[in-house]
Amino acid sequence: MASWLTYGCKCYLGDECWPSANAWAELNSTVGGNFLVNIPPAASCHNSFEGPLGTISTYDAAACAEATAMWSDEPWTVEKPAAALWTYFTNDTCRPTNKPAEPCTLGFYGVYVIQAQSRDHIKAGVDFARENNLRLIIRNTGHDFIGRSTGWGSLVINTHSFQDVEFTTEYSGPGNYKGGAVTIGAGVQGRALLTQANAQNPPVTVITGECPTVGVAGGLVQGGGHGPLTPSYGLVADSALSFEVLTADGKYLTANSEENPDLFWALKGGGPSAFAVVLSVTLKTFPEQKAAGVALMINSTLTTDTDLFWDGVKSFHKYSNKFVEAGLYVYFELMSLRLHIQPFVGVGKTSAEMEAILQPMFDEFKAKGIPYDAMSKEFDTLFDLYMDLFEGEVAGTSALTGGWMFTHQDVEENNDGIIEAFKTVISPREDLKDQGFIIGHLWDAGLNMPVSNSATNPRFRKSTDFAIVALPVPDGATWDQKQDLQNVLTNIQDAAMKKAGPNGCAYVNEGDPYQPDWQDHFWGTEYAKLLEIRKKWDPNGVFYAVSTPGTEDWDVIEYGTRLCRRL
Repeated sequence: MASWLTYGCKCYLGDECWPSANAWAELNSTVGGNFLVNIPPAASCHNSFEGPLGTISTYDAAACAEATAMWSDEPWTVEKPAAALWTYFTNDTCRPTNKPAEPCTLGFYGVYVIQAQSRDHIKAGVDFARENNLRLIIRNTGHDFIGRSTGWGSLVINTHSFQDVEFTTEYSGPGNYKGGAVTIGAGVQGRALLTQANAQNPPVTVITGECPTVGVAGGLVQGGGHGPLTPSYGLVADSALSFEVLTADGKYLTANSEENPDLFWALKGGGPSAFAVVLSVTLKTFPEQKAAGVALMINSTLTTDTDLFWDGVKSFHKYSNKFVEAGLYVYFELMSLRLHIQPFVGVGKTSAEMEAILQPMFDEFKAKGIPYDAMSKEFDTLFDLYMDLFEGEVAGTSALTGGWMFTHQDVEENNDGIIEAFKTVISPREDLKDQGFIIGHLWDAGLNMPVSNSATNPRFRKSTDFAIVALPVPDGATWDQKQDLQNVLTNIQDAAMKKAGPNGCAYVNEGDPYQPDWQDHFWGTEYAKLLEIRKKWDPNGVFYAVSTPGTEDWDVIEYGTRLCRRL
């Protein structure tokens, strides 16, 4: 049956409902000229950009050289108006090339971008999208694995210019909390925030992700947010004290424990781009502490014995419950013959204390003859550790993302099964041998906050290992190939993880949005309440991010293009 008979769709270029040139010009005037036709960031490597509004000449050798050199650089990509750090959900369009005759099209990027400089610019964009039934994308940094920062045929509002940061030593808002706090604009990123926090007198710190480019007030807090301070203070969402937002009907509101408390609760981990546009958030700050870090490597330079390698992985993960019980945060990368753990983080701990925690694992390595390299360092502050030991990430790659959280019980009862699931992730099928990889995070969000202070899945309070699953997508993959790889991710890789960890859950910011029963996997018992709040605050679906509360009836149809609601 034809799509227009079964769906009510957003309005797109070429439809009769698409706003007139005069209407777009008026929007441009309303936002002070901060309105752009979206051109992909590597268009300069192509002779022309064949955009939906027409074809223009774009080749520029110097700009192409820059795009080619910087394509994997996250900060460079963040500063582009609508670029995505990871390109799968752009349809991998218009990449850097030394063949300028290759076509460059818009792919799944938005058509227009508002580079918002004030909250009234955001309001103008939201109002325009609502009144004209446009697909709307709220884009801060583009640090997004699952395509929520881009969308075919959309109007994009870029909030990255909102960089205000204001600290206070005594929070005076509603509730019982009276400690330090910081209010940040929508565009502030993790490393920038931590740098400013460390510059306070005395230095303070904030719960944020380990990656420097993540936007703290955007998808991070709205999805939950985990990082090195999670063992000490919970998730990022647990530390939120108040939000300033713009709602789907164009109203400026405050959301905290006294004003609009239902919206406040939902914004704390209930899903990004689902309830309102966050203009700013106020978060708790915490005193800086000393820290110690350890790095560990088992790889093919040390052994090519696959069985011995996996025995080392098993021994490491066997002690993961002990690590999180001791308050550690651990970041690791796992792929074929490569286990790279950098770092084990001990906030408030010395190297000697870290050694004592890790010694049983090292003893087991020795007993089994497992070769490894390791180093440890002490730091005056967690910030110093963060700057020294956490490694940068790479942008510009194309991959599918899934993931699963294993609880204490899962590790205690089935560590061997978890390792077998890891093996399945790395080699999910004979023709995909050694293609998958895992980014793991050991932390217990319930260690010092056993009861959730947010809309996040309650199962996270029993967490030991949240592991991201990734499956690269080759250049030039066809639609059928992409659908096949998505099936591999959902029904082979993630399915193995879920079977090995029956008590776990998934994380909306780093999970497979196309998994069955995503509502329960992402939010568990909180979902029903979140759905009611979404219906109250955005009943008509002005906002959309895949697999967030209230999107059950929405599909992206026609080969990843039109966003439509089933009728």
